[in-house]
Amino acid sequence: MDTMKALIFHSPGRIAVEEVPRPHAGPGEIVIKTVAASICASDLRVYRGEKYAKPGVIPGHEFAGTVVEKGAGVEDIALGDRVTLCPVWACDRCEFCIKGKRNRCVHRLTLGYDENGGMAEYVLVSAGLVDQGHVIKLPDDVPFELASLTEPFSCTLHSMEVCQVRPGGSIFVIGAGPMGIMHLLLAQAMGLTITILSDFVDARLEHAKALGATAVVNPKRQDVTEVVMQATGGKGADAAILSVGNPDAITQCLKATRKQGFVNLFGGFPPNSATNLDPNLIHYNELFVTGTQNAPTDYYLRMVHILRTLPKAERVITHRFPLSQADKAYESRLALEGLKILVIP
Repeated sequence: MDTMKALIFHSPGRIAVEEVPRPHAGPGEIVIKTVAASICASDLRVYRGEKYAKPGVIPGHEFAGTVVEKGAGVEDIALGDRVTLCPVWACDRCEFCIKGKRNRCVHRLTLGYDENGGMAEYVLVSAGLVDQGHVIKLPDDVPFELASLTEPFSCTLHSMEVCQVRPGGSIFVIGAGPMGIMHLLLAQAMGLTITILSDFVDARLEHAKALGATAVVNPKRQDVTEVVMQATGGKGADAAILSVGNPDAITQCLKATRKQGFVNLFGGFPPNSATNLDPNLIHYNELFVTGTQNAPTDYYLRMVHILRTLPKAERVITHRFPLSQADKAYESRLALEGLKILVIP
């Protein structure tokens, strides 16, 4: 039998690297040989049972590789093309798809949750994803490992633009993990001059400082609002990003944001999360409170080129594991070791 190695999600807490049938391209489809795949916080939420994924699915919606097979009717993709993906297969009929917001498609399927993803030697890409232009060709000077971060960087770019940040502005991010650091790097690239990151893990704050954060704060030892106000001349941040799924931190974001500023609940929360907050923080300060999840396709098309201008971006990658040790990669990520962890088939 023609087989390959892949990480299989069986149920919360149960993943294993196994031999499975290797996919082959049918009409309109392609097969990608995975070169690098990245573990997302959402993958950990699936593992912990906080988010749904189909039992038996191959995880991984952040990956890059080379096209090794194409089916009949595939015209704009060539064998050998270096690619990454927007992993959302949308219906193209609902009101959100019609508006260009495929990430909000009410019938969407996503690689790594509903369909097999990139934690495998090979990935079958459906005709639907190919037809929708969700196979993104890479510039020659973007290495595969960096390209595997296109999806999370695209989500970060979406977050920043929804918050309407501008050059010379300020941003406060709760969480100095991979997504918090990506917000820092894009904030710098967009010309923001004040960047403040908060985290309980000192090693992550050291990463943020080394990458040029204006200020870092550990809530165990410092008053977060005081640090943000001091860094912003008493005004508060133009935008506060909650990059972790901690509902108790929402109030901290509200207190740290300037009048008519933006608060974005970027990280996903455990099911049935709740928090108590003072609505007057929103009312009297005229705050805009929103959430962003994934990103429309054009963000991916832009991001593969923006990655060429982010010299620090590869420093987000701190650990690499072979596919045979993908379960160990999950353990490392769950232990908050480093930042982005890659699985290399």
